[in-house]
Amino acid sequence: MLLAILFLCFAAVFGGMPGKAEANTDALGLNAEAAILLDAKTGKIVYEKNADAVLGVASMAKMMTEYIVLEAINDKKISWDQKVKINEYVHKLSAAPDLSNVGLTQGEEYTVKELYQAMAIHSGNAATVALAEVISGTEQNFVTLMNEKAAELGLKDYKFVNSSGLNNSSLLGNHPAGNPDEENVMSARSTATLAFRLINDYPEVLETASKAELEFRDGRKYKNFNFMVPGLIYEYPGLDGLKTGSTDFAGYCFTATAEKNGQRFISVVMKTSSMDERFSESRKVLDYGFNNFTKEELVKGNYQVKNTKSLPIVKGKEDKVKIHSDKPIEMVIKNGEKENYTPVLVLDKDKLNKDGELTAPVKKGDKVGYLTIESKTDDGMGFLTEEGAKKVQVDVVAAENVEKANWFALSMRGIGGFFGDLWGSVSSSVKGWF
Repeated sequence: MLLAILFLCFAAVFGGMPGKAEANTDALGLNAEAAILLDAKTGKIVYEKNADAVLGVASMAKMMTEYIVLEAINDKKISWDQKVKINEYVHKLSAAPDLSNVGLTQGEEYTVKELYQAMAIHSGNAATVALAEVISGTEQNFVTLMNEKAAELGLKDYKFVNSSGLNNSSLLGNHPAGNPDEENVMSARSTATLAFRLINDYPEVLETASKAELEFRDGRKYKNFNFMVPGLIYEYPGLDGLKTGSTDFAGYCFTATAEKNGQRFISVVMKTSSMDERFSESRKVLDYGFNNFTKEELVKGNYQVKNTKSLPIVKGKEDKVKIHSDKPIEMVIKNGEKENYTPVLVLDKDKLNKDGELTAPVKKGDKVGYLTIESKTDDGMGFLTEEGAKKVQVDVVAAENVEKANWFALSMRGIGGFFGDLWGSVSSSVKGWF
């Protein structure tokens, strides 16, 4: 009895103490299993919740198919006006009940552009499979390419088992990879990485993703499932992409991107409970970004670091050269926190001798290192990719020319140095006598 009372007291005292999970509470109180928000230019992360949890992505997986199609167009492996004949499987899949589709007639030819628009605007699953077959011959081969491309793009947590994002059980007895009832999965961080690469490598993706509806050749108009596109019921100013998704396994999820006053954000919300909720939670995340973060100039161009405004030079007509940054540094930061950032100079050791000196000649504009930014109150979120982090680094260069001294001047310096060393040695010896 006493032991039970002690246990209850212990539970009362310590049970209410915050654990590790509670210490990392969600500042926005999102009704989503995972989420992330980042600056679309640099990939600077400004908010995240369970960003590394691996979850179903449903039709957000089509962003990978979009990337591969746009890459193939760019590399001239396929063309927008290329004709694609619809086979029996793709036709039957386009007519499957309860799936998002644009009807595709067996034996009829559609252009790559028509199929791409059906996929990107109305999330057409059969159109996605048709595109996968055009690029790789079979969807199975295409799924291998998807996983290879994911690794190439720097995604960390992912597994693609089909091109569309459906559950394999919905593919009329086909499952290109994985188990018969498996789905594509990614973390919010990996999903954001894919979206970041997609809109930066192929910004034209937004031209299609931003359309409120698709007018197809069958005479019908198909709504964009991204109801936050201006003109639809949850419209959000400046929102022009990117991809929704929903299955029983994934719940309702959404990768969004919006731009206001020159600032673009990318948000991902995963596993919400309804269509309405995925949009309301995305709105909450985007509002947080636009209302609380601003791009600031943290370092001006031609900036000189205190105590390192110049570098010493050997064999030059001058014994030092002024250095400065060649461009300003801008970064998206939380409002009112500009004073928390300080510039950090990193010199290129390969340009310096063992004594930290440059060797003449030095030309104006020669790179001698780079300048980056360090936070005094690091939030631990950092950047989505290493390439993004480099976008807030600028070169530090020589601000002037320093020519190499001629042989006579170098000889005189050598002689002067010799006698200087000799006189120093004699002086030390004389002092030692007394």
